[in-house]
Amino acid sequence: MTGETQPTRPLPDPGVQWVLASPPEPRRRRRAWPWIVALAVMLALAVAAWFIVDAIARDLVTKAIREQAVSRLALPPDHAVDVTVDGGAVIPQLISGSLDAVTVSSDDVTMGTLTGDVAVTAHGVPISGDAPAEAASATVGIDEEQLRTLLATVEGFPADTLTLAQPNVDMTFDLGVFGASFPVGVGLAPSAVEGDIVLTPARLDLAGAQLSADDLRARFGIIADAVLRDWTVCIAQYIPVGVTLTDIAVEGELVVADLDIDGGIISDPALQAVGTCE
Repeated sequence: MTGETQPTRPLPDPGVQWVLASPPEPRRRRRAWPWIVALAVMLALAVAAWFIVDAIARDLVTKAIREQAVSRLALPPDHAVDVTVDGGAVIPQLISGSLDAVTVSSDDVTMGTLTGDVAVTAHGVPISGDAPAEAASATVGIDEEQLRTLLATVEGFPADTLTLAQPNVDMTFDLGVFGASFPVGVGLAPSAVEGDIVLTPARLDLAGAQLSADDLRARFGIIADAVLRDWTVCIAQYIPVGVTLTDIAVEGELVVADLDIDGGIISDPALQAVGTCE
């Protein structure tokens, strides 16, 4: 066949897609969950690290405070002293320069000739130790034997007859009349007056019968004043100058005293010195 007799084929239409052509692959979407998991793990590790570091800081702080307490109170190195640092995380407190609240407690702490259980709580305690604390207080508990030792220093007080009978301190006082002795049981109510312990007669017993102060005076006259008097006990010689007795009460088998502490006692040697009784 010649070129004149061959059929002419039309050119392909560019606007028509071929059936056999492969469609373009859809773009894959990147999943976000691996990044979320990684972020969550990092946050968990950061939180865990924070608590670990804060626990280490708390341990170091409590050990340092314990060492100071043992040194200041002249306790044996192995004496049990409990230290609690309150106010939440320790690291922010260290950064601020003061501890919100610190409690130090120990049993069988000797103060002069007395031994008792002591708990001290201080607020706003400076880290550097060269500034006063915002506030501080203490509680001291002594048993019957220790109270007897304390009252044996008071002239004329029959300390060997002393017993604790909440809410009073009981003792027996012998009144002598014409060679005869009459034991009078006295219940003494303790209170704090200008930093001293004051024991005031609140109950009187004679031969098993309760009497009033007027009844006792009617029976024994002026001699009864030896029983009806208040007994003042100075405790300044057992505590630092910066510590003041504010309250005292009989609680079960203990006499519990509340004391206010001058915040300056941390850095002021004058306040740290033991007081005297005039």
